[in-house]
Amino acid sequence: MNRLQSNRRFQIADAQPVRFDDGNASEALENDDDDQEREDRNVTEDQTRVTGDYINVLSRHYITKILEKQGDKKVLFADRILKFTGSGKMQRRILLITDFAIYIVDPETDALKRRIALAAVEQLCLSELTDNFFAIIIPTEYDLLMASTRKTEIVNTLVEALKNTSDYELEVVRSNRFVYHAAADLVKEVQSEEVEGGVKTRIVRK
Repeated sequence: MNRLQSNRRFQIADAQPVRFDDGNASEALENDDDDQEREDRNVTEDQTRVTGDYINVLSRHYITKILEKQGDKKVLFADRILKFTGSGKMQRRILLITDFAIYIVDPETDALKRRIALAAVEQLCLSELTDNFFAIIIPTEYDLLMASTRKTEIVNTLVEALKNTSDYELEVVRSNRFVYHAAADLVKEVQSEEVEGGVKTRIVRK
């Protein structure tokens, strides 16, 4: 049952689908993992990392300033992810999950791009295959489509966070076809299928 009513409008349009054959996203995420390993070697011993923090938030002062400004202190998850724009373009971002909100941060400009209260999240969508794609459904805003090698951990973290703060059981939909709102008037479908050598994912307009 929806907790929040949506005023979204639907627009039906034809467009060429965006295809990710066995991982444009996977390759980009692997490159980010290599960068993280190099950074990890430069972390001082007194900068301890909490479970779920894969970027060492304490060493990134611009992130701690963002969290302090918003009044958030407890980081449940932090890692690099890929976020997809309405046109299907991939953007490197940092995903932060606290016990109150989701943060999307641009690591190149050190800027907060978006903050979403956990209470606004209604549903999580991901395929049943071993791909990296998942969507966070937010009825009062446009949704988030992202890719991460840790998508299962992200989903579990969000489910537990909402359960602990509001006793709300977040709905998790596992399907090889799921829709999300890339914008208020733009609905897209993520289609995943197994192919020789991996998984092919397409993003098409509905």
